[in-house]
Amino acid sequence: MLSLGILPMIFFGMIAGFVAWFLVRYLASGIFTVDQNERAVKTSFGRAERIGGLTTLDDPVAEMLGEEERPRYCYPQVRVIPPGGPYFKWPWERIYKTRIAVQTVSMAYDPEDDEANEGGTRLSAVTKDQLDTGLVGQLRFRVSERNLYAWFFGVRSPIAHVMGFFISVLRERIANFEAPANNFELPEGMPAGVAGISINDLRKNLSSLNEHMDRECAGAAARYGVALDASLITSIDPPQEVESALAAINTAHNQVSSDISLAQAHADQKIVQSRRAVEIETLNAQAEVEPLLALSQQVSALQASGPGALAAYIRNVKLSLFGKAGHVILEESR
Repeated sequence: MLSLGILPMIFFGMIAGFVAWFLVRYLASGIFTVDQNERAVKTSFGRAERIGGLTTLDDPVAEMLGEEERPRYCYPQVRVIPPGGPYFKWPWERIYKTRIAVQTVSMAYDPEDDEANEGGTRLSAVTKDQLDTGLVGQLRFRVSERNLYAWFFGVRSPIAHVMGFFISVLRERIANFEAPANNFELPEGMPAGVAGISINDLRKNLSSLNEHMDRECAGAAARYGVALDASLITSIDPPQEVESALAAINTAHNQVSSDISLAQAHADQKIVQSRRAVEIETLNAQAEVEPLLALSQQVSALQASGPGALAAYIRNVKLSLFGKAGHVILEESR
């Protein structure tokens, strides 16, 4: 049997073991660090540490939101733990970490289904003339440090949500895309479809399409905590069954555009030449009129100077002409 003196020692050992277990389990494991390309948010009993009463509406990240969106995407601003450490957390606290480095994915990527969109390589979209086109491109995004609440707590799957938003906006733009108006009118009798194939318009205006997507997705950081750095559509491919027909239409359209441009250049040249000829003739007429106007002013001044001044001037002019003439024919008065 154990003596009574051993019981306190056992009890003390149990307490010391519990304290050691507690220190190792909770205090030592409560020390953490944050990597250079990471940011962290701490919660206490499930509530994130907030910065006073500030929300995302008080931050410039919400400038791209419309008035009807601002109440819907009003998230609290949380205290962000910067890179470094060691930091400490209590057992009732939890740390959420995320990488903020820029990531690049295919715009056909589906985080919930690896087989979707031909294995994440090609995104289908229908144009306004009912062509099922294939889009290939990339999307660059990063977690917004200014709205980590939306990333961690606002949306269950932010990447899937953002990709779905991006694809829906892109498909809507493809379905309603209209090229900028041409600077020339089609000749009478030419089919309008030659200059209105939507996939041709899309290929020629890829830069404007990418710019449109950048503008539409500028508010993603305020909505979902994901900042879309850039979207780059690299190719738009038509269905295989219409590829040859579309190539023939493109060739004809390019030839028509070239002929119209040459005709415009020739017409512009003729207009410039005609305008220059009119200017030259106008200057010549002005040069001939100027001496007559000066003579008229001189005669008016002589007539105003006295009753005999004009007659004397006319007589002097006649004498000057008689001196230059070889023969003079005078009318005999009867």
